[in-house]
Amino acid sequence: MPHPNDPSLRSFIGVDPASDFPIQNLPYGVFSTAANPTPRVGVAIGDYVLDLWELEQDSRLDVGPLGVFSTPSLNAFMALGPKVWTKTRARISELLRADHPELRDNEELRKQALVPIRDARLHLPFAVSGYTDFYSSKEHATNVGVMFRGKDNALQPNWLHMPIAYNGRASTVVVSGTKVKRPRGQLKPPNVEAPSFGPCKRLDFELEMGVVVGQPSPMGGMLTEPQAEEMIFGFVLLNDWSARDIQQWEYVPLGPFLAKAFATSISPWVVTREALEPFRLNGPQQEPVPLDYLKQGKPQNYDLELDVSLRAAGANAPAGISRTNFKYMYWSSVQQLMHHASSGCAMNVGDLLGSGTISGPEKNQRGSLLEISWNGTEPIELPGGAKRSFLEDGDSLVMRGWCQGEGYRVGFGEVEGTILPAE
Repeated sequence: MPHPNDPSLRSFIGVDPASDFPIQNLPYGVFSTAANPTPRVGVAIGDYVLDLWELEQDSRLDVGPLGVFSTPSLNAFMALGPKVWTKTRARISELLRADHPELRDNEELRKQALVPIRDARLHLPFAVSGYTDFYSSKEHATNVGVMFRGKDNALQPNWLHMPIAYNGRASTVVVSGTKVKRPRGQLKPPNVEAPSFGPCKRLDFELEMGVVVGQPSPMGGMLTEPQAEEMIFGFVLLNDWSARDIQQWEYVPLGPFLAKAFATSISPWVVTREALEPFRLNGPQQEPVPLDYLKQGKPQNYDLELDVSLRAAGANAPAGISRTNFKYMYWSSVQQLMHHASSGCAMNVGDLLGSGTISGPEKNQRGSLLEISWNGTEPIELPGGAKRSFLEDGDSLVMRGWCQGEGYRVGFGEVEGTILPAE
C-alpha cells in the first residue's frame, strides 16, 4: 500500500493544487450540519469533510470500540495511541485514493459520508485539558527585550537554557470564527500614579502554532525525545490574544495572568504530526548546548509558512501584515514537551502547548503588533489610509499556515477572530 505521504497519491475527489487539504494531509476536526446537528469527527479532503462516523457505522473503519468518531471531540480517538493513529490515517488514505474503488464506486455511501465544507459547522476539535503557552522564538523574545530593557539586556539569563512558559486558561480556548470581546482590566500607564479599571487600549495578537498532546505521561516521570515525539498527535494554528497594557501592569512578579486569559483562538483542523513528516528540518543552532534532558538527536522543526492578514473595521478587504516560518523557533515542540514533564508534571490527553509568538529575523516577519508597530511608535498603514498600532473594535485578524510539497500543500486552513467592544 502506498504511504499516505506519497506525493504521487491522488484522490478520486478533485483537489486544487493550492488547496490546504489534499490526500497527503487528512487533518482531523469536529463538525455538524443543519441536517445532522450532532457534532462528530471528520477529515478534510479538498472542499469536503469525510464523515468518519458514517464510515465507522458502515464497518469501513475499525479503530476499536464503536462510537469513537461519534463524539464531539478527538480525545477518545487520540487516547487510542500512535499505532491506531497511523493505521487509521493509512486506511482513510486508502479509501480516498483515485485507484481504490471501495468508496469511489459506492454512490450511496459517498452521499452519506462526504459533506461539502460550506455546509459544515466546524467546532472546537478537541476538549482542551490544559493550556501552556511558551516563549520560544529568539527573535520575538529579543525584540520584546530590546523594547522594554534595552539591547544589552534583551534576553533574560535563563532564556537560552530552557523553554520559558506560563500556564494559561483552557476554559477560554475557542475555535476559529468565535468573536472576541475586548478584555477589561487594571490599567496603569507609566505617567499616572494609580491604576484604573477599564477596557484594554493596547489589544494585540500573537502568531503561534499549538501542539495537541494525544497521550498522557505519569506524574513524577520524565520524557525522552522519542517518547515526547510519540505523544504529539498534531498541530493547530493558534492566536494567543494579548492585552499589552493590562499585562504591563500585572506581570511583575509572577508573569502573564488576565492579559492572556480572556481568549485563545485555534484553527478547527488538527494536522497530524505524521502529515508534517516530509517537512522536518533542523532548527537554529542552540548555544550554549542544552542540558542532557533537552538534547535532540534528530530534526524537530518544520518548514511551515505562516501568514497574517488584518481587515480593519469598515474595510472591504484584508491586508497582509506578516509572513514568517515555524522553522525559526529556537526551542522545538518536542523540547517544550520534554521540559514541561521534566519536573514530574503529568501530561494529559488534550493538553495544548502554544509555541509562543513566532517571529523571523526580518521586519516583515514579526508575529505581533507589539513588534510590528514597535510598541506603538511605528504604526502600520493599511489600504484606505487606516493606521494601526494595536487592534481596534471591528478589526478582523486571519492567520494561515501551510507546508509546500511537490504539487501539493499540507495546510491548516485558517484561524480568524473579530474584535467586539468591551461590555
